[in-house]
Amino acid sequence: MNHRRLALIFAAAMAAHGADLAQTLDALVNTSPLAARASIGIHVVSLATGKLLYAHNENRFFLPASNMKLFTTALALEKLGPDYRFETRLIQEPSGGVTLVGSGDPSMSGRVYPYQRDASPGPPLKAIQDLADQAVAAGLSRVRGDIVGDDRLYPWAPFPPNWSQSDAAGESGAPVSALSVADNFITISLAPGQTMADLAAISLNPPLEYFAIDNRVLTVASKGEARIRVSRVPGSRQLLLEGTIPAGAARTSVSVAVDDPALYAACALYDALTRRGVSIDGHPVARHRSAGEAFQAPQGKTLAMRLSPPASELVQMTDKVSENLHAELLLREVGRIENKSGTLDSGLAAMNAFLAQMGAAPGESRIDDGSGLSRNALVTPRLVTRLLGYMYASKLRDTWLAMLPVGGEDGTLSRRLCCVSDAALIRAKTGTLNRAIALSGYANSKSRGWLAFSILVNDFAAPSAEVQAWVDKIALALID
Repeated sequence: MNHRRLALIFAAAMAAHGADLAQTLDALVNTSPLAARASIGIHVVSLATGKLLYAHNENRFFLPASNMKLFTTALALEKLGPDYRFETRLIQEPSGGVTLVGSGDPSMSGRVYPYQRDASPGPPLKAIQDLADQAVAAGLSRVRGDIVGDDRLYPWAPFPPNWSQSDAAGESGAPVSALSVADNFITISLAPGQTMADLAAISLNPPLEYFAIDNRVLTVASKGEARIRVSRVPGSRQLLLEGTIPAGAARTSVSVAVDDPALYAACALYDALTRRGVSIDGHPVARHRSAGEAFQAPQGKTLAMRLSPPASELVQMTDKVSENLHAELLLREVGRIENKSGTLDSGLAAMNAFLAQMGAAPGESRIDDGSGLSRNALVTPRLVTRLLGYMYASKLRDTWLAMLPVGGEDGTLSRRLCCVSDAALIRAKTGTLNRAIALSGYANSKSRGWLAFSILVNDFAAPSAEVQAWVDKIALALID
């Protein structure tokens, strides 16, 4: 049998495999009651041949949710490089004040780098404490001025315009600042009081008294879950906690975003230095700049310095756990490096240039943040697989593949696909919003090799858990 005939037989076999896959996916789409009341887009391509294996509404716009992080982290790896590090400095200015100079570093928290599943986080203010230790070791014993949190490297614009107010109140939509500490939110834990009608016992993490908290949560005899409401007095750092917690309930917690990350960082540094015996004449203050104001780097003697983990580890954390603040800071840093301005707009300009570099047309997306929290972002499934194919063909392939959650093993896929032995053949990014479920990445098919896929579901009527399970079935069909 000659080589030409062998090639024809192989091609026919692959075509049959492709037809079988298309039939399987068509059955999952066309027979599901979920699909009848949802908008669905799917695109699957072979990375070995570049051939289309399946398409369903592949050119329609969909809200991508956290699948947007695929674009942001790919951009960061490509433009910053996997070894890029942020450098945060503590300086003593000629005026006598001490300034913590923000660098855009997203890692100044208790997170463990590189990402490790089930790793216990460290102290959330460890980066601040380490800088304070360095300063004292360098001879700092008195500050003749203020403790300044300086986030002027990026203009002060803490919230992308299309985030909701409810997002901005908690962890997922914490404000974006070039000086970010402990992920820019606090956790308030509440436990029942000792007797009925006692106020709940509260504790803070980080243990820093930044907010004035009016606690009105009462211990009650009823069973069930705690019912806690948190509100912030407008224009102040006062929180009101209201609600009830059953006497036998377990400890519960709520997350609250800080209003001014630079000021919060200054307060944390003030606290750390005073605990180390440093005398401070002034107060914690924040230093911002507007978008139209030219940046001037603060000058002075360097007392301490911190380098972030490499960008590859920051990107990995962003994608594995779907960390919004990491994504937003990486986007702004790319904008600063590429376009000399650490603004959201400059980051989005770098993103659009990156998409054009991949061969995407301008009308294939509408991107207005880096994390996917925006309700106005739109992409096509075809654009997502174009990105995935581009990164798979790049010199960063191995680094990139290691960034993504592994089915049934880690990250946001640790509890999904977990009952299937071959789930680890899927590496993909999840996405979840009120009206959007997404899963896009790679499937290592037993018969077709590596595939790039994107599954975007919007405007569904079923519970999110049911939609996720259905999406997982589609993804698992790709590896058979």
